[in-house]
Amino acid sequence: MLTDIDLSNLIGDLARSRERVTDILFMVNRPFQVLADGQLHQVQIPGWSISKLNPLHTETIAFNLLRKNPFLFQDLVKHGSADLSYRLPDGTRFRVNIYSQQGYYNIVMRKLPSKVPSIAELGLPAAFYRIAREKSGIVLVTGATGQGKTTSLAAILNEINQNDPVHIVTLEDPIEFAHSPKKAAFSQRELGTDFDTFANGLRAALRQAPQVILVGEIRDRETMEIALMAAETGHLVFSTLHTVGAGNTINRILGFFSIEEEHQIRHRLADTLRWIVGQKLLPKVGGGRVAIFDILYNTIRTRETIIKGEEEGRTFYDIMRQGSPYHMQTFDQHIVELYQQGMITEEVALAYCIRRDVVRREIDNIKSAKGEKTSELDVEKLKLEMEEEAWLRRK
Repeated sequence: MLTDIDLSNLIGDLARSRERVTDILFMVNRPFQVLADGQLHQVQIPGWSISKLNPLHTETIAFNLLRKNPFLFQDLVKHGSADLSYRLPDGTRFRVNIYSQQGYYNIVMRKLPSKVPSIAELGLPAAFYRIAREKSGIVLVTGATGQGKTTSLAAILNEINQNDPVHIVTLEDPIEFAHSPKKAAFSQRELGTDFDTFANGLRAALRQAPQVILVGEIRDRETMEIALMAAETGHLVFSTLHTVGAGNTINRILGFFSIEEEHQIRHRLADTLRWIVGQKLLPKVGGGRVAIFDILYNTIRTRETIIKGEEEGRTFYDIMRQGSPYHMQTFDQHIVELYQQGMITEEVALAYCIRRDVVRREIDNIKSAKGEKTSELDVEKLKLEMEEEAWLRRK
């Protein structure tokens, strides 16, 4: 029988098994595993003579985690997954996802930072200070799961907390950073404990006299509609979307609505959207990972493109590439900057860039200035790559 103490000790040992552990994974037919610096590692824990976890092992761990949250059993049975938070006696916190796979249960535990980071500590671009000074509208931070979106948003809220006497309501799944009030007052609410859906939580938040609202994720039309309404009535709304790039983000939002509503939604977005920040984590030279950002600010040119859509000669990529006076940048510009600083390799730069022809040319310019050998380009291959990228941008 696995006791709470046994489980706590096991999770603690796994969390301390390597430097920079971000995730702990309990998976059927696999040994204990942790994720560190984006790489999966097998772990052997003294006193646990388990070479591979069987379905009973993972089910026992899952049910022990759910014991204090019995209502989440319904989510697990009905939806095939359940989200919750878990805290060790030393205060270390985790975001937990339990999910069903072919009748078995697997568990992934994301380790949460104990301290709310600042913009300066994370080394975020200067645009983040401007974002924290916004008073109304919508700010979206986009990217895949595990790319640091929540951490970046926490740093923005921390900046607001230090400077503005406002009421901040957060709707999270689960709460990842516990903010201590400084100048601001915080109401941090958790999905499944304090509200049942983001849409209902956001609707209720508008009756709680907030100036700033954080919605953990916009997942559906109803939540997007209420977020637009909140921004239109003078609130500052932060949220995330699982998209890559500003153009994809706008299209994802439009996809929540019908074709007949597209014209109206484009105009509402043009009026309320303030920033779209895309975020990725790249392998860094010497180990660890480094964040890159593409940043779109709602200028007159941005507004026109939101309303009319992208076309040849008028793309969000071009707007960001030419928008440095407004603190805008593309992923590719940030990648080239990190390469020049020696923080990432050429291979990483070319693997993660958006437009390989642009980044390769910039890297060759940097090499040439240093007197290093430049790439021996395959002209035909480069032509095909450019044609493919142009086709993808038109989609």
